[in-house]
Amino acid sequence: MRTNITRKALTGALTLGLALGLSACGGMPSNRSLESTHQAVVTTSNYTLDVASGPGGMSVPEQRRLSGWFEAMDLKYGDRIYIDDPMKSVANRASVEAVAGRYGMLVGGDAPVTPGDVRPGTVRVVVTRSSAFVPGCPDWSNNSDTNLGNGTNANYGCAVNSNMAAMVADPSHLVHGASSDGSTVVMSSTKAIDSYRATPPTGEKGLKEQSSQGGK
Repeated sequence: MRTNITRKALTGALTLGLALGLSACGGMPSNRSLESTHQAVVTTSNYTLDVASGPGGMSVPEQRRLSGWFEAMDLKYGDRIYIDDPMKSVANRASVEAVAGRYGMLVGGDAPVTPGDVRPGTVRVVVTRSSAFVPGCPDWSNNSDTNLGNGTNANYGCAVNSNMAAMVADPSHLVHGASSDGSTVVMSSTKAIDSYRATPPTGEKGLKEQSSQGGK
């Protein structure tokens, strides 16, 4: 009878130890690669404003209203401006480009699809803005000291990816990178050279006379 009790106690102890061991394994890293588990997520939002248009483009009051909307939107690098004009009027596009140019912005090509139809006699101006964030960071779920699979911690990469998402000027570059047509803007590319050439040499007016008697 005493032997049976000892066996039951030993079996219970082994079962408890195995259960505790498996529960500890639940906090082990499972990512076997060097890629961080949490990556940046980029979201894009479209903001629209319908402005009245005419044969010669937008009127001055409508241009002022559009300028006020741009100012309220706090346009910045990475924002994109589009025109949804069913008439494809050159005058309307020129009016919007003139207002956008005051904020250092260009007007893109085909506008993205937005809810609702553009009413006759109006032009829809669309501002597309992207934002980036890393969901789930920080992640301290891998709290086990045991790492039998030699996995990467779930929090690995959270700091770098979160800082990158917060500091990147154009969040859409996190998706497809920056693109260029390879052209060079001459006026901006030669500014440093022109400034260097226009600066007169330091010794052009002769050396400054300095007396060795001074200071006595």
